[in-house]
Amino acid sequence: MDMVLIPANTTALLLDIEGTTTPITFVKDILFPYIKDHLEEHLSAHWEEDECKQDVHLLKKQVEEDLRLNRACAQHALDQSGHTDEEKAIREVVDNVLWQMASDRKTTALKQLQGHMWRAAYTAGRIKGELYQDVVPSIRRWRLQGLKVYIYSSGSVEAQKLLFGYSVEGDVLDLFDGHFDTNIGAKVESKSYERIAERMGCLSEEIMFLTDITREAKAAEDAGVNVAVVVRPGNMELTEEERSHYNLITTFSQLEVTGGV
Repeated sequence: MDMVLIPANTTALLLDIEGTTTPITFVKDILFPYIKDHLEEHLSAHWEEDECKQDVHLLKKQVEEDLRLNRACAQHALDQSGHTDEEKAIREVVDNVLWQMASDRKTTALKQLQGHMWRAAYTAGRIKGELYQDVVPSIRRWRLQGLKVYIYSSGSVEAQKLLFGYSVEGDVLDLFDGHFDTNIGAKVESKSYERIAERMGCLSEEIMFLTDITREAKAAEDAGVNVAVVVRPGNMELTEEERSHYNLITTFSQLEVTGGV
């Protein structure tokens, strides 16, 4: 197993989640099915509560926006008003949410509702965040060696904190110095990594980014960030060119800090 050196001037590691700290299957096979299986039950239980009303209001706003921009949208437009029939209203929200998920949409309205449902599931112990076995020991080692550790994921900061706060290893949030999501910018845009460096208060070349997605790795590289591509079971196959271009690791324990950190 080849070791990969963390450059001596590195002050911070930036970690992706899916396919890097956590199996891709966790999101695909656990988190998303949970929403589909419990959506109607969640809405029925919380329909009259302010948070749920706000979630439904945001979804309705999204439908109006889609119609205004002539975007495709679910067959049933949401209409909270004029319904005496609560079940029918709930059914329409369910149809809309399932349609958005099937279309792989990443609207704020959808993310917010999902986040609230996952929060309830984590706190009730119905879901635990999955982590590869090498993740926690490696992060502890890096921190002892003086490195800071941050997360950058397309999942919201709240969703990230739930995953690590209610993980199979317990609450490991104290391992991280901060969290970034797509509010700072898309992960395939180099500007995002420049903004992250600025927010961390360091130079791009003092950061090492770990991800399984080469488009993200390239964007980080273009911003001057050092990169290692994580090869885990079930991750996207790399081309020969990608394999020869990037430092590859199959486990975090392959990363070694060089002298001077």
